[in-house]
Amino acid sequence: MEFRTVVDIPKAGFAIQPCEPLLFVGSCFADSIGQRFREEAFPVVVNPFGTMYNPVSVLHTVERCAEVPRIVFLTLGTNHIYRLKATGEVVDNCEKRPQSLFQEEVLTVDECCDYLCRAVGVLQSRRPDVQVVLTVSPIRYRKYGYHESQLSKATLLLAVEKLFTLHHFPFTTYFPAYEIVLDELRDYRFYASDMLHPSPQAVEYVWERLVDTCFSPAAKAYLDEWRPVKQALSHKPFNPDAPETIRFRQQTHERLEALRRKYPSLAVPSHGATAL
Repeated sequence: MEFRTVVDIPKAGFAIQPCEPLLFVGSCFADSIGQRFREEAFPVVVNPFGTMYNPVSVLHTVERCAEVPRIVFLTLGTNHIYRLKATGEVVDNCEKRPQSLFQEEVLTVDECCDYLCRAVGVLQSRRPDVQVVLTVSPIRYRKYGYHESQLSKATLLLAVEKLFTLHHFPFTTYFPAYEIVLDELRDYRFYASDMLHPSPQAVEYVWERLVDTCFSPAAKAYLDEWRPVKQALSHKPFNPDAPETIRFRQQTHERLEALRRKYPSLAVPSHGATAL
């Protein structure tokens, strides 16, 4: 008997390599997945100019990124934008200024698609071999009301589909993070205490599906090599000055240096580096 519906995800047309640089731009779900890459010592850049929720703000970040890695994830959260009344510009962050200074607008499917096309075009012009992975965040927006939140997500999904249908960018891929959380993990136990954000367990499951879909065999083998070292780095000894603890730290350091020689771009998380 089947007790859940599993989202079928075709293999990506590219493969993430061990410790390959990546860029994540978008909603706080991009922050969560980007953090998982950090924990696995990938050299990633996550929202370098702050969290971006809508296609306009995603474009703004892309335009400001001088260097583009081969793999870029763009995560869309909403089609709502805020325009500064005094200048007419779309702002990426209201910076806690009075709401009266801004005008809220809702982008159409065509407008979302247009901004996405521009963002993808900028990335491709700066890195001809770029691979762009588009996702829609599963995080709901309570302030819109749940029906309006669903309409917002539907608009983004339709915009992504239109981008694929009309423009046929061969270097773009859709990863169904939204569908995984909403269809496979259809239970509030997979949400954080606010009942809106995915729980760490849900993020971990999405991460596992992403690894299965987008990682090369070499990258999966690297994860197996890194796992025991990561666990050793996070170990907190009862007696830091005990001889066996000193030996353990030395052995961990040697294993880490061996990995660095094999994977020169290994980016050890700061808390792991200080553990030695």
